[in-house]
Amino acid sequence: MSHKYEKNGAAIYKKSFSIIRSESQLSQFNADEEQVAVRMIHAAGMVDLAKYIYFSSGFVHSARAALSNGAPIFCDAKMVSEGITRRRLPADNDVICTLTAPNIYELAASMNNTRSAAALEHWRDRLTGAVVAIGNAPTALFHLLNMLQEEDCPKPAAIIGCPVGFVGAVESKDALWKEAPVPCCIVKGRLGGSAITVAAINALASREE
Repeated sequence: MSHKYEKNGAAIYKKSFSIIRSESQLSQFNADEEQVAVRMIHAAGMVDLAKYIYFSSGFVHSARAALSNGAPIFCDAKMVSEGITRRRLPADNDVICTLTAPNIYELAASMNNTRSAAALEHWRDRLTGAVVAIGNAPTALFHLLNMLQEEDCPKPAAIIGCPVGFVGAVESKDALWKEAPVPCCIVKGRLGGSAITVAAINALASREE
């Protein structure tokens, strides 16, 4: 006997978001934040994620304005850059991941750091007003925060800081939230990851659900 199931993608999203809104505690978010949070929860498959999502004041507005103005999106991992739905981007924005840039291993070794951190050094010339999406490596987020302490380092418009894991993830996100060099979004604790980060970008890129 063949399985019967919903085959309409739009209907699946609509039903999924309806379930999330009925089962999640979303009252802490304004209307724009809620839309982003719902997609993040959907990506995680975890309605309780809502209590770990934090948006700084003006984050959604800053990120959406930057994307509408054609800002590039810098990603720490290919899983993030490849997951972004290009048709949702408002200005055919460049989606950039430099993790496999030439000589990245040598650069990482010279910095005594990871490739994920070293890759950020290739962002400097286009970082002004960009949207940064870090969904994997705590070392990348820590290095970004150190870069932004430099007087001459360009500042992005917004940072999505959702690295995941057991070493450095909690601390790097707490540092981003405390320092808040620009408007930011985090998922507190060990939770996070590429899928959640991609969901945030896709929600920011278009209000279409």
